[in-house]
Amino acid sequence: MHIKSLKIQGFKSYRDETFVNPFSPGLNLLVGRNGSGKSNFFSAIRFVLSDQYTSLSREERQALLHDGGGASGGQTMSAFVEIEFDNTDGRFPTNKPSLLLRRTIGLKKDEYQLDRKSTSKGEVMSILESAGFSRSNPYYIVPQGRITHLTNQKDQDRLQLLKEVAGTKLYEEKRAESTKIMDESKAKREKIDDLLEFIKARLDELEEEKEELKEFQTQDRKRRTLEYAIYQRELKDVGEALDTIEDERRRDVDNANTRRTEFAQRESEMAEHDATLASHRQKLELLGIEHRQASADRREATKAKAQVECLVQDAEDAGKKGSDRLKQHKKELSTLEESILEKEAELMEVSPTWEDKTKEESVLHQRLDEVTTLLSTLQAKQGRTSQFKTQKERDAHLKAIIAEREKLVQERERRIESTKLDLEGCKRELSENEKRSDELRAEMEGRKEAGREVMEEVGKLKEEEGEKIEKRKDLWKVDARLESQVKHATQELKNRERDLYSMMDRDTNKGLKSVKAIAERLGLEGYYGPLYELFSVEERYKTAVEVTAGNSLFQVVVDTDETATAILDVMLKEKSGRITFMPLNRLKHQEIAYPQAKEAIAMIKKLEFDNKYQLAFQQVFGKTIICQSLDIAGAYTRQYDLNSITLDGDKYDRKGSLTGGYHDTKRSRLDSIKQLKEWQSRLDEESSALAEVRQAIAKLDQEISQISGKRQIAEGKIRRMQEEREPTINALQQLSFELERLRVRKQKLEAALLDQNSVTRNLKTEIAAFEAELKTKMDQKLSDAELKQMDDLNVESDKAKKDLVKLSKHISELESKKNLLELDLTENLRRRREELRGKIDSHDATGSQLADIQDLDARKREVVNLAKQVDELSKKLEDIDQETEQLNAQVQKLVKDREKMETQQTEDGRSLAKQQKNMERYLTKKQVLIARKDDCNKNIRDLGVLPEEAFVETSDSSEKLLKKLRKVNEALKGFAHVNKKAFEQYTNFTKQQDELIDRQRELDESSVSILELIDTLDARKDEAIERTFKQVAKAFGEVFENLVPAGRGQLIMQRREAHKDDEMDVDGDESEDDNGVDNYTGVAIRVSFNSKSSEGLKIQQLSGGQKALVALALIFAIQKCDPAPFYLFDEVDSALDSQIRERVAVMIDELSQNGQYICTTFRPELIPHAESYFGVVFNNSKISNVKSISADECMTFVEAAEVVRA
Repeated sequence: MHIKSLKIQGFKSYRDETFVNPFSPGLNLLVGRNGSGKSNFFSAIRFVLSDQYTSLSREERQALLHDGGGASGGQTMSAFVEIEFDNTDGRFPTNKPSLLLRRTIGLKKDEYQLDRKSTSKGEVMSILESAGFSRSNPYYIVPQGRITHLTNQKDQDRLQLLKEVAGTKLYEEKRAESTKIMDESKAKREKIDDLLEFIKARLDELEEEKEELKEFQTQDRKRRTLEYAIYQRELKDVGEALDTIEDERRRDVDNANTRRTEFAQRESEMAEHDATLASHRQKLELLGIEHRQASADRREATKAKAQVECLVQDAEDAGKKGSDRLKQHKKELSTLEESILEKEAELMEVSPTWEDKTKEESVLHQRLDEVTTLLSTLQAKQGRTSQFKTQKERDAHLKAIIAEREKLVQERERRIESTKLDLEGCKRELSENEKRSDELRAEMEGRKEAGREVMEEVGKLKEEEGEKIEKRKDLWKVDARLESQVKHATQELKNRERDLYSMMDRDTNKGLKSVKAIAERLGLEGYYGPLYELFSVEERYKTAVEVTAGNSLFQVVVDTDETATAILDVMLKEKSGRITFMPLNRLKHQEIAYPQAKEAIAMIKKLEFDNKYQLAFQQVFGKTIICQSLDIAGAYTRQYDLNSITLDGDKYDRKGSLTGGYHDTKRSRLDSIKQLKEWQSRLDEESSALAEVRQAIAKLDQEISQISGKRQIAEGKIRRMQEEREPTINALQQLSFELERLRVRKQKLEAALLDQNSVTRNLKTEIAAFEAELKTKMDQKLSDAELKQMDDLNVESDKAKKDLVKLSKHISELESKKNLLELDLTENLRRRREELRGKIDSHDATGSQLADIQDLDARKREVVNLAKQVDELSKKLEDIDQETEQLNAQVQKLVKDREKMETQQTEDGRSLAKQQKNMERYLTKKQVLIARKDDCNKNIRDLGVLPEEAFVETSDSSEKLLKKLRKVNEALKGFAHVNKKAFEQYTNFTKQQDELIDRQRELDESSVSILELIDTLDARKDEAIERTFKQVAKAFGEVFENLVPAGRGQLIMQRREAHKDDEMDVDGDESEDDNGVDNYTGVAIRVSFNSKSSEGLKIQQLSGGQKALVALALIFAIQKCDPAPFYLFDEVDSALDSQIRERVAVMIDELSQNGQYICTTFRPELIPHAESYFGVVFNNSKISNVKSISADECMTFVEAAEVVRA
């Protein structure tokens, strides 16, 4: 065994945690400057292991704590030192390979720990001694100054040291204890002697009093006989009175039990009435809610019906007006079409005539223009003879005119071509617009059909949506009703839980609330629940079962103790109350023999539960039977060793106790549990129903949302159709206007074309005439042919003008008629037709008529549904009123019945109170009589042992007996001075004398045994001292010889003799005579450093270095005699010369093979022999620390220290 590691924190200069590891099991060296903390290092080990630091005061503990001071901080509040021992050799009886020993101190604490567990100081010291740490030999730790102390010791001090090493302290403690016992025995014996003398004198006095006492006893027997007769007669009278009172009490008790049974039954009935009243009132509340809802629904339905009827009426009126307008429009359109046809037919008749006449007029105009042109030409020709002098001038003028006319013709021809192109474009545009108009009309017809389909779809969706909404309204009503029921059930459940929890303590209440949640959270299948949830029982056995179970009703049944432990761990962590578990795996089955009789029934047979809980119920109810009465219960309890209980809850325990009395049925735990289960079941059912209804409502909401979405999409389509229809109608109207414009333009272009052709022809005629004139000579007169032609042309011109005027007039009339017809058709009839068509199309384009019809049908169906709904709601309200009336009647009846019951209960309560007072009066009388009876019995007992004549029955009257008693008492007055207890005192003193003599003999025997023990202890102590002296003296000689080979060392025992030089050395053969160890006065040391034969010098005659060597040799000798597991040497070689230090180092090296050495030194001799090296350093704040160093570093430090020291 050796020290493996050391941990220090807060101890003296070691403020911070210092961990020294690993220590070698051999020699370990610790070096450091003076004041660095080496001695504190050894003090830390001694602090844990030795007695030096026991029973510390507050100031001493504070001195051991690190004092920060200055800039390093305040004082440390606690400190600890922890040593880890290697225990592979098993010296510590812990069966572990290592052992951790820690000691912690503070200003107010001082504690030990073994392997991280708190332990007492006594246990620590015991385990250290068992491992070889001797409290009598403190020399396995040699601090600084110990060597000097040994060198300065006197001989008697050295003898005391050997005694400590020999362990004489234990012998001396035992001898002192024995001596103390001897002194106590001696004092007791002296006291016994005094008592024996007193008792002997008292016995002599009592011998004289005995004769006088005999006469007194004769009279006293007579007195006691008479008193016994009087007391016995009084006992008889009291017994008869008690029997009478008991009979009356039993009758009253029977009556009271009957009334109490009726009272309890009535209480139960009142509770049922209260439950029924609560149920009826809840129903009334629900009916009130339903009535309010139904009334509101009926009002809303009636209001909605009236609104829808108004809307239907308005729709019918609007539909009728719309239909009339549509018919009127269609009729007007038909009339207009006929008018248009007539006008068009008339126009068709006028137009060809007008066109023919126009053509004829055009021809006439052309001919007239030609004639006029020819006349103009001839007239110009006729006048040119006067205009021009020469033909050349004429020809030049004509050529210029011809050129001008040709330019005009070309211009006119270009215009004609342009007009033709415009006319063709106009005709083409007219044709395209007519085609576009037909396409738009066809498109409107298609949209009209699609609109009808969409409107039908919207109608169906609205109808479906209305049905879903009505269904949802019904579900909302059910939801409101169920929600009210759930709230009521929840409140009732809380009330029942509060009632149940009020019957248990707070911790159990809290535990029951949390244990189920914990089991569910952990997913424990082995949690079965509280006992009260796992069984049911008939009503008549309820009280007996409840009294038997008691608080066991709240114990929780689980499958195994592992399940219980898991739940308990969480409960402890969460601080959630206390609970008792019944693990089924820990319960044992017990075979119980029950009585086979009808008047005694096993309680467990009257319980209904699952067989897997059999052990739990057997644990609680297995040893209880139900009996009809307490008398029967007592008999069966004594016979079968079972607990017995009556149906009223009076219990006869098999251990002898009897429990009974009034049992308040209002606070029945089983009733509360039953009601709790009922309300829990009801709450679960109603919550489930409410969840289903809300799920259905949510589903309907989704369906309504989907239908509403579809409807909105369809309505959006209708809106888009309506939005698209307006541009189409506008486009049709624009096309109508454009067509009329194009037709007018066409006519204008055709007329312009005719005019241009006519002008072009005239221009060509003029050109031809001028060209013809160029070919002729310029004469002054026209030729006859030309004159004749002029005349003919004038006649033709006049005629043409007359015909043209006449034709123009006719054409004007036709054109006026035609224009009127066209204007009427264009501006009036056709435009009106388009307007009527637009209105009709507007009425039918998006199916509005169909929508109105469908909407009207839907409204009518809604009116029918609302009427039906109003009727149903009216009927429902009638049913609710009828049911409410019935419930109110029942409630009133229940209230009256309950009031009657309360009145009866009050009367019964008064009666029971009166009976209770009677019972108290009976009890008072009974107590008085019992007190008299007890007094009589006490008086009889006080009479003592009665003579036989006292038991002979006497016929004397009570008065005669009293007279005799007075006479005897008078006679006894003469013996007032007699010691009435002389016989008793004589007997007691004789018995006490015998006991004291026996005790005296026992003390004598124990004194002899103690003297023998003291002699044995003295002999063993002497033997231990002599043996230890011889062993240490021998070891001292060997060690000294090893350290000083040329010398010799001796330990000499000094005696208290007449001659001063009487001594005993280690080799002496003196017999152990009667002088003994008590005659030893000291241990002297004689050494020789250069001779083995010389007598040597005493230690006082040696130098300082020689003294240190002798002291060190003595320490090694003591350690050899009483070896320790390890050794601590603090600078033991400081006063030795180098040669001796080398030998000491070799010796320590040899000894370290069998034990661990931890040494501090400033010398180099120990360094080559060490296995581990540690350096102690400290900073400016004087905080020490220990670090592992190498041998070279250790040597460097020692050499530096020697240089400084030199």
